[in-house]
Amino acid sequence: MPSVGVLDTELYTVSEAARLLRVPASKLKWWLEGREAGDDGSNYAPVIRVEPTGSTAVTWGEFVEAGYLREYRRRHQVSLQHLRQVIDALRAEFEVPYPLAPFKPFVGPGRKLVLELERQLDIPPWLRMVAVVDGQQMLTPAAESFLAQVEFAEDDPHWAERLYPAGKGSPVVIDPAFNFGSPTVDGISTEVLTEMVEAGEPLEDVARDYGLAPERLRYALAYEWAAA
Repeated sequence: MPSVGVLDTELYTVSEAARLLRVPASKLKWWLEGREAGDDGSNYAPVIRVEPTGSTAVTWGEFVEAGYLREYRRRHQVSLQHLRQVIDALRAEFEVPYPLAPFKPFVGPGRKLVLELERQLDIPPWLRMVAVVDGQQMLTPAAESFLAQVEFAEDDPHWAERLYPAGKGSPVVIDPAFNFGSPTVDGISTEVLTEMVEAGEPLEDVARDYGLAPERLRYALAYEWAAA
């Protein structure tokens, strides 16, 4: 299973991570490093990092957390500065550097804790991870969407082991242990597969050469072409 060491592994540049996450590189850099904005030079603190580091490298843990932030950005198009408060509080409570990378905040007692923190910090409803629906503590749609793309390790502390960027119904996977964290299908780079098809190789031939079922190759193509 991934250890904290794996979560700390630098896998991507900001531009590479942004391409995989399908967010603007400038937005990802803001989440990581913060920024100065406005005529008065107001400072906006990083959302993911504790403080700016000046590093343009993105760790696996940061990549996972950026995937979570992306779901909120897609749905609400609002500033995520309020989420920094929740992330900081969870980081202190769980005593981990990447509080959104383990399973704990999303289940059982962790869900109750998140709800309490959201209330204490007066987090706007549209930025919450957990909400009360008919008396039940439920994950919000953005949190559910993120969770549906993540496979967590079976052993405690259940770190995010890999991501399924097109959902778990697709074989496209991003795993820090394979292909330097780039998307693959059955261990084969989706980018390489797509380049071969775009170069004119018949789909059936590419699938046969790599030992893939044609349907699995189509998933790779769909994933890459969706980013074009």
